[in-house]
Amino acid sequence: MYRIKEHPILKSFQKGRLVKFEFDGNVMEGFEGEPISVALKANGVMVHRYTKKHSQPRGVFCSIGRCTDCVMIVDGQTNVRTCITPLAEGMKIETQYGVLNKR
Repeated sequence: MYRIKEHPILKSFQKGRLVKFEFDGNVMEGFEGEPISVALKANGVMVHRYTKKHSQPRGVFCSIGRCTDCVMIVDGQTNVRTCITPLAEGMKIETQYGVLNKR
C-alpha cells in the first residue's frame, strides 16, 4: 500500500528478492535494490532524521539526492541519502540527528 513503484530519477527499478534489514534495532523487510527510503516508507517509517538546532523531524523531500532531508546512518556511515541508495540484505539503518560529519 505504501510502496513507491517509480522514482523520478531512477525511474522504475527492478524489485529484487525480499530481504531483511534493521532500522533503529527493529527488523524490517524490503526488496533488494529498491531505495532505502522506499523500504522504510513501506514499513511506515516517515522520519529519517532530526534537525540539529530545533530537533525537527525530516523525511523524504526531493527524492533525487539533492537535499539532506532523508540522510541517515547506514552501516555506520553518516549522511547517506536514502532516497537514492539501494537496499541490501542486513543493512543497519539508524535515525540521524543533524547533518553529521563523516565517521
